[in-house]
Amino acid sequence: MTIRITPYLRRVLALDAATSGIAGVAMIAGNGLIAGLTDLPQQLLFWAGVVLVPWTAALAFFASREAMPRLALVDVAAINALWVAASVALLATGWIAPNMLGVMFVLAQAAAVALFTVLQVGALRAEAQAA
Repeated sequence: MTIRITPYLRRVLALDAATSGIAGVAMIAGNGLIAGLTDLPQQLLFWAGVVLVPWTAALAFFASREAMPRLALVDVAAINALWVAASVALLATGWIAPNMLGVMFVLAQAAAVALFTVLQVGALRAEAQAA
């Protein structure tokens, strides 16, 4: 089953892609600077940025289509939700020990990703109601 990419969903996916791409490049290129300011592990920042590169490409690809498999949009929302959960878990479990700026950095990006998740789930619900 496919879902039509409405202008609203296209904007959500494109904004998610742009935000992910900017964050990925910043974490890859500026991991040393960000780590120094936040006390976040430099390798964590680098590899999180690397993960965001193909994620950005996938989101941009979906945003450029007229339709996409419904399951793919479910996957996008689920992966975003997992990113949020992992971000919070890193702080809650003590696996990392950032300073206050680092905590704010992790929570701010988690909040942005949570917003994209909510918007994507909303698009799924709207599509289900229309069907």
